[in-house]
Amino acid sequence: MRRKNGDPEIPDLLIVAGGCLFIFVLGLSAYWETDIRWLHFFQAWMYIATIAWALRGNRWGYFIGVAAAGLWDYTNLFVTTFFIGGLHQIAQWIRTGHLQRPDLAIAVAAWFANFLVVAGCVWAYSRLPAKSFGDAGRFLVAFAVATGFFALDMALFQPRYLGLFPRMLHPHLPYPYTAIRVDGGNLNSSELTGCPASG
Repeated sequence: MRRKNGDPEIPDLLIVAGGCLFIFVLGLSAYWETDIRWLHFFQAWMYIATIAWALRGNRWGYFIGVAAAGLWDYTNLFVTTFFIGGLHQIAQWIRTGHLQRPDLAIAVAAWFANFLVVAGCVWAYSRLPAKSFGDAGRFLVAFAVATGFFALDMALFQPRYLGLFPRMLHPHLPYPYTAIRVDGGNLNSSELTGCPASG
């Protein structure tokens, strides 16, 4: 949705900024870990679709954005230790001046990038002049499509991560910090896809 002068609205800017930042982080992660390049390549297309449709004021873009980005943030806050491990790395970096695991630290940028997408999509949808109860069904369809696409992406390129989905039904906060392994390679940037920590 755009202003009368053609400039993007603030919600659009949030969606574009968050989507582009997350796509960049996916690319950076794939650069570091070659075995997840195809996985992240196709994952990025959900965000490209969100941005493209959102800039046209299409509610399907908002629904896909909330579904894809919301699922990523939920997973990495309540299922994996990727986000909290990133926070731990940044805190350690501030204390010591040495960033031991940049592949974990980027989780923080990734999480907030997805949060921006969700916030922008919800805000933009709330400003639509016409809404209906049917939008609830459309959102469920978008959620099913986004989740199914994500699962297919994993099945084709990294099937070892499919075990993540059952764990989504049993959310928990990954505390305390002492339970997070940040020095043995058990957590890595491949968890940008939401894979559970190994070990």
